[in-house]
Amino acid sequence: MAKQKMKTKRAAAKRFKLTGTGKLKRNKANRSHILTKKSPKRKRNLRKPTTVDATNVKTMKKIMPYI
Repeated sequence: MAKQKMKTKRAAAKRFKLTGTGKLKRNKANRSHILTKKSPKRKRNLRKPTTVDATNVKTMKKIMPYI
């Protein structure tokens, strides 16, 4: 009997992408509303994607086994 495939958490798969070097890329939070009190510099920096912290990578790889 064949071993079952693991399921990917679709919510996570839509939010994270893999870079060419194998790191996980994510978008920053706090850019959806209440933008009037945030400075233009802060909003500009929130636009740029960043990498997932090393402490969370193991968990992310577990919930997204095929990414």
